[in-house]
Amino acid sequence: MTDEQVLAEFRAAEALLEGHFILSSGLRSSRYLQCARVLMNPARAARLAEALALRIPDKLKIQLGAVVSPAMGGVIAGHEMGRALGLDAMFVERPDGVFHLRRGFRLEPGQKILLMEDVVTTGLSSREAIKAVEQAGGQVIAAAALVDRSNGKADLGVPFFPLIRLDVPTYQPDALPPELAALPATKPGSRAAVAA
Repeated sequence: MTDEQVLAEFRAAEALLEGHFILSSGLRSSRYLQCARVLMNPARAARLAEALALRIPDKLKIQLGAVVSPAMGGVIAGHEMGRALGLDAMFVERPDGVFHLRRGFRLEPGQKILLMEDVVTTGLSSREAIKAVEQAGGQVIAAAALVDRSNGKADLGVPFFPLIRLDVPTYQPDALPPELAALPATKPGSRAAVAA
């Protein structure tokens, strides 16, 4: 799947948004890819996960024992990646502000894991999820995401395979360009979606 085909999937789902957005990292952006909208259609979600699975080298795929995603945004993407790879899919969540495996999910000691995200911007939540997997006894040997908004700058500490890399500028809240500052800010992600 080419980058243009990936973006066409987002456009078809009305998931490529323009405006003033507050990202989960706290950074601001003029464009937002709403992965929840693109993943709400099971056939589209399957196409994207299957295309992404093809980008993961076979030498890594044969080692994998499960897929783990951070909740909330990565749950559907992780489930679809598990289906594409023929692996169980689990997720970590933050009941107390720190990622943990819950709901009866458990990893075998040393089990090799693919961390699956919907979008990576700074890589912070991915690194936090990797730490949770390690604390649960697993070993993340690779990470994947539908979208890498860092344009290749996020360091997850493991090989990282995005379906598409986007170079969309992000800004600190106190360093916005005038055209962005003139727009009302919205937070479209899963964490407290409110206007600012």
